[in-house]
Amino acid sequence: MQQLPLLKSVDKKEDFCERGRELDDTPAERWTSWSDRAELPVLTQPGLGVTTTTVTTITQTGGDWSTGLCDVCDDVSTCLAGAFIPCCLEVSLAHQYGECLCLPLLPASTFAMRVAIRERFKIRGSVCEDWVTVYCCYPLAVCQMTREMKRRLKRQMYTVTTTLESS
Repeated sequence: MQQLPLLKSVDKKEDFCERGRELDDTPAERWTSWSDRAELPVLTQPGLGVTTTTVTTITQTGGDWSTGLCDVCDDVSTCLAGAFIPCCLEVSLAHQYGECLCLPLLPASTFAMRVAIRERFKIRGSVCEDWVTVYCCYPLAVCQMTREMKRRLKRQMYTVTTTLESS
């Protein structure tokens, strides 16, 4: 479908003719060039098409915590730090997790970090379980989170060897 240009006003007739184009005096032929036309209105609207959206969700479950809440003998150094200075162990945990060392000073930060660790590693559980664990068994919860971070990060670490050749 060809779109027709807009009518050119009569006062611009001289300007139009100066550019080397002839303009007849009949109103039907008083058209401008493409560059002189104003924005044309939309003549047809796009039809309603059928849009199909496919959403694929992949859920990776990491299972349970690698150690239980009371498995304090699995890591003796973590057990001793959790028993005598759990706040320092929590600062170390925040550092391992990649957070600011001041995070443990904030209220409910241990709870938030436990939820974040569980979400990051796809560990089964709920926010309610996390809350009860942190507020009823604070030292044991910090020890369990520290052991989890050590084990998960140990599995994720890999070494890259590079060989430099001199010529």
